[in-house]
Amino acid sequence: MDPESTQLQQAQLAAILGPDPAPFETLISHLMLSSNEQRSQAELIFNLCKQTDPNSLALKLAHLLQYSPHIEARAMSAILLRKQLTRDDSYMWPRLSPSTQSSLKSILLACVQREEAKTIIKKLCDTVSELASGILPENGWPELLPFMFQCVSSDSPKLQESAFLIFAQLSQYIGDTLLPHLKHLHTVFLQCLTSSSNSDVRIAALSAVINFIQCLSSSSDRDRFQDLLPAMMRTLTEALNCGQEATAQEALELLIELAGTEPRFLRRQLVDVVGSMLQIAEAESLEEGTRHLAIEFVITLAEARERAPGMMRKLPQFISKLFAILMKMLLDIEDDPAWHTAETEDEDAGETSNYSVGQECLDRLSIALGGNTIVPVASEQLPAYLAAPEWQKHHAALIALAQIAEGCSKVMITNLEHVVNMVLNSFQDPHPRVRWAAINAIGQLSTDLGPDLQVKYHQRVLPALAAAMDDFQNPRVQAHAASAVLNFSENCTPDILTPYLDGIVSKLLVLLQNGKQMVQEGALTALASVADSSQEHFKKYYDAVMPYLKAILVNATDKSNRMLRAKAMECISLVGMAVGKDKFRDDAKQVMEVLMSLQGSQLETDDPTTSYMLQAWARLCKCLGQDFLPYMSVVMPPLLQSAQLKPDVTITSADSDNEIDESDDESMETITLGDKRIGIKTSVLEEKATACNMLCCYADELKEGFYPWIDQVAPTLVPLLKFYFHEEVRKAAVSAMPELLRSAKLAVEKGLAQGRNETYIKQLSDYIVPALVEALHKEPDTEICASMLDSLNECLQISGPLLGESQVRSIVDEIKQVITASSSRKRERAERAKAEDFDAEEGELLREENEQEEEVFDQVGEIWVL
Repeated sequence: MDPESTQLQQAQLAAILGPDPAPFETLISHLMLSSNEQRSQAELIFNLCKQTDPNSLALKLAHLLQYSPHIEARAMSAILLRKQLTRDDSYMWPRLSPSTQSSLKSILLACVQREEAKTIIKKLCDTVSELASGILPENGWPELLPFMFQCVSSDSPKLQESAFLIFAQLSQYIGDTLLPHLKHLHTVFLQCLTSSSNSDVRIAALSAVINFIQCLSSSSDRDRFQDLLPAMMRTLTEALNCGQEATAQEALELLIELAGTEPRFLRRQLVDVVGSMLQIAEAESLEEGTRHLAIEFVITLAEARERAPGMMRKLPQFISKLFAILMKMLLDIEDDPAWHTAETEDEDAGETSNYSVGQECLDRLSIALGGNTIVPVASEQLPAYLAAPEWQKHHAALIALAQIAEGCSKVMITNLEHVVNMVLNSFQDPHPRVRWAAINAIGQLSTDLGPDLQVKYHQRVLPALAAAMDDFQNPRVQAHAASAVLNFSENCTPDILTPYLDGIVSKLLVLLQNGKQMVQEGALTALASVADSSQEHFKKYYDAVMPYLKAILVNATDKSNRMLRAKAMECISLVGMAVGKDKFRDDAKQVMEVLMSLQGSQLETDDPTTSYMLQAWARLCKCLGQDFLPYMSVVMPPLLQSAQLKPDVTITSADSDNEIDESDDESMETITLGDKRIGIKTSVLEEKATACNMLCCYADELKEGFYPWIDQVAPTLVPLLKFYFHEEVRKAAVSAMPELLRSAKLAVEKGLAQGRNETYIKQLSDYIVPALVEALHKEPDTEICASMLDSLNECLQISGPLLGESQVRSIVDEIKQVITASSSRKRERAERAKAEDFDAEEGELLREENEQEEEVFDQVGEIWVL
């Protein structure tokens, strides 16, 4: 920068930080502009001020916060101050002089007392909490606690609310500091919860109590606050009685948090609390949002297995009531014409938010409480629904059966006859939506109750599904029947399926020529699955089926048919694998030509073809073996690109107003971590996981033939051993490690490694083994831990003799740590078994978790043998 512009900049900074407030106010107003250019310029100058004179900048912001008549400017100063006082890269506090620090602390507290605007008070409390969380533990703000107690005891609702807002945010940092004041706090909380007439104060007090209870580590300390529970619940009921549903919803969200983290705090008054929640859930005069939150509270308690095992099973009368409420929600469904025309994929046509919540909660409730609790309730309530005249009730009963099957599978398998009869009788129902729901239930039960269902009832289920495929009046029913064939055959052996193949394949071929795309797609998926399950038995149908599949692959080229083409690819590759190389060879060449030309074309980012194509190539490779090698140069570059995708992550503040807009994009998943909300685009993660799995497939199938790609694949996959955004990515990376080493070793042994020798294998092993060992140390998932040990075991068998002494020592140390961690998890489970409500069902679940743990020990044993 030339001297002249440096002087200009210095003069500008001097003016902004000088005695005249106007230039600084202008700078802050520019930071709030929506136009990028001016805002970026202002951010640049703001950061320069921060670097050159942090003291003046902090005091200027504080002055603006204290005296500016403009509400936006005060709000912006509070936000900017909070940002500068957050302990991250922009943390400014340590760079401030003691006198600035002292001024800032007193100005912030003075502003809390003086500020009248509600939105700014909230932001101010955030700023105070942010600063305090960093300096209170070192006793850097001795005036704060007395100030908060003084506010709480004042008769100003505004000050009481502010103090509680700060308490709520700080409790996790200052819980220990407050231990001596427990008695005083109890009095303060009780007084505000019971006698404050201001609902904002009561909600803030509720938030403070709940946050505080969560940070008390001793249960006897928590128990001292137990008698606040009736007053805490009254915050909710009084808000509802006064028609303040927004306040009630805030209270419900706080109580849900408590139910998830400290369920046993509620135990002594469980009957009253759950009873009140179910009353809210039943009250049709309330907003749906309020009723859904009350249901969420009860489900959260049922799911709190680790902290309060078996507690909710002690309340069968409430479980029955909740089940009835959820069943009633399933009746909230319209007979939407869009469902019948079946022009779009939209299966949810006519479903309401009540319906969706009912469906999701039945699933969660049955997984949380298990079949011994839920099946008797369902057996009591569902027959009345099935006997009623309204189609909605028949539909609800079938949807409920499908939803509870996963959680109740063990018990339902013992009553299989009854369950199957219930569903198959509805295949003849006059209403197509009921028939759809019956088919849906069979599909779900085939997955959750298989293979028992397939073995015992194939002679009834498969003909019923085949008959449903003839329902040409209702294409959605036809398509769903084809999809259910997929669920059925996935859990099925060839000998069960083969006798039905003639009938099913000929019907699916008819559906393939149907005008409705949804029906064609269903038929393709079903054919693929039937071929996959029947393997060489499918050869008989190959000549009839393949021309149709190739025709779709070649002709379905416009945008509306993208999914159809993708499913045709899937079907062709699975049929090819089923019938084997000799039968498939000639068609395989043509299919690969089409795939190569597609690969070369520019596909849009949301085109499903990409992900289906990655999988189809890998299946073709499995089918053709070494004959596939010439195609690798086409397949690998885009595959590596997909495996290297960066997760598409958006981070916002958890309480920010501009929430990540989930409605636009169904593939956005959000999680809240501390005060940050993280949005992750799941479609990107799924493509990445598919690609990693495919790389593993190629290495496994092609062995030494995969050698030319190792140098690119290893650096792609090794870092993904610690890719915590997505389990499938980690699993694929773990499985690929021994495959890469094996490929390298075989290539060297067979002289295909372009002159490289054992040194290369050692280099690769030195890269892979320590990375696996380190990832093992940080792996949160027991199942993946076992896979990592299995993978490590294989790697050591391949390259064991090449390991140095220090490497062996680090592996041994790491495995000792795995054993220690596993033992401590077992100890935690043993502790859980001592809980007051622990029952046989919990014992069964613990046994299953411990069996997974045994898997870890088995793998450790395998490695010691080496």
